[in-house]
Amino acid sequence: MQRVCFLLKVRQHRLAEYRERHAAVWPEMLEALSATGWRNYSLFLREDGLLVGYLETHDFAAAQAAMAATDVNARWQTEMAGFFEALDGAKPDEAMRPLTEVFHLA
Repeated sequence: MQRVCFLLKVRQHRLAEYRERHAAVWPEMLEALSATGWRNYSLFLREDGLLVGYLETHDFAAAQAAMAATDVNARWQTEMAGFFEALDGAKPDEAMRPLTEVFHLA
């Protein structure tokens, strides 16, 4: 199982709305994440907007590609793009760059 951690930055003035959106993620989005191999997926948000994401999957590139092929993900990414800083024209899911794991206590 591959463990993946990534960082994004949520715009400070949209933190409350970002939290609200994730308190009510669309059921079809949750189903798509599960169906495409995203496991143990968590998001952590710091007060300055730093977002830390963590997930486990057998193949992150394949899980990303499978999600990118879904209609629900296209709609979700379009709605969520305005919440993030420094995407440089990318959708939020395209801006996920996994961090290098340097230690893991099994």
